[in-house]
Amino acid sequence: MASTRIDSASYSRGVDGKQVDAGPSAPDGGAAEAGLTTGALARRLGVSPTTLRSWERRYGIGPAERVAGRHRRWSPRDVAVLETMCRLTSAGLAPAEAARAARNEFAAGGPEPPAAQDEETTGGPAPVRSTTVAAPPLGDVRQECRGLARAAVRLDAPTVEERLAAAVAGFGLVHAWQEVMVPTLHAVGRRWATSGDRYVEVEHLLSWHVSTTLRRHTPPPVASAGPTTASPVLLACVPGEQHTLPLEALNAGLSQLGIATRMFGAAVPAEALAAAVRRLGPAAVVLWAQARSTASLPLAQHIAATEWGVKGARSRPLVLLGGPGWAGRPSHGMLRPTSLPQALDALAVACGEPGRER
Repeated sequence: MASTRIDSASYSRGVDGKQVDAGPSAPDGGAAEAGLTTGALARRLGVSPTTLRSWERRYGIGPAERVAGRHRRWSPRDVAVLETMCRLTSAGLAPAEAARAARNEFAAGGPEPPAAQDEETTGGPAPVRSTTVAAPPLGDVRQECRGLARAAVRLDAPTVEERLAAAVAGFGLVHAWQEVMVPTLHAVGRRWATSGDRYVEVEHLLSWHVSTTLRRHTPPPVASAGPTTASPVLLACVPGEQHTLPLEALNAGLSQLGIATRMFGAAVPAEALAAAVRRLGPAAVVLWAQARSTASLPLAQHIAATEWGVKGARSRPLVLLGGPGWAGRPSHGMLRPTSLPQALDALAVACGEPGRER
């Protein structure tokens, strides 16, 4: 199974490659002036004031009117152009192309935007929603990853939800996990780690919405039909392990195949895990370890050796070791799938299911 360790491949921070930070906001000026200050608009879009000034220099997107000696104010139309640009970059367009398209849309008489209001009036920053711009075809997964990452950097939860839903609808759950969710999680984490900036809130928001999307596409458990019902697959993180997203993806994939599962989640104590195996008699047990420090080979061997059933016809579970923590460890007959499709194939065979759809 693919790991969700947030530490590989890099991508541009923000839509213009600049640092995305809270930044100081500009003074609000006179209350009678119309429009948003630069600081208020930056908070609304989830970027820094420096980024707004960079966009103006690079792409010619700035306040239409200026008054000498006064702080700049962004009119409702200025705000609408920037929001359109942000929606387009979330859909995967390059910043320069998105800025040009946004300018052209409103130059051609695009829809009149609602009046812009300061955060003090609205009660907080307004979300950027993809309501007027259609997403591009889902053929380019790199474009999908870029759009999803940019939305996450802006903490634009509605667009993150939309991009994840579009990926699942276009690719199917397994490929959306492999090709869009995991690479974006990796890219976000590696960028922050290599830059020295810890934007933990971006990682948490993206992880939360990935988890929500996975659970939304997990069919509910089917009630047992009797004693002949196939044994379930037990999914658990080893003690001390908190990374559950790969197991959530596997749980969703198995459920879509009609394979019964029991998800135990993060950091399952060794004693509880052993007791669950004895009680359930699972067809297979998946143990996830993100780090070598949590990957306990003695525990895995103990689970693999657990037996149940009448004497002479005892059964043992198939044990799958998932995650980078098991790398380089001897498996002793236990399986080490390296991707979600491999894990699904192995578990379908273990549970006596026909080959899964590719």
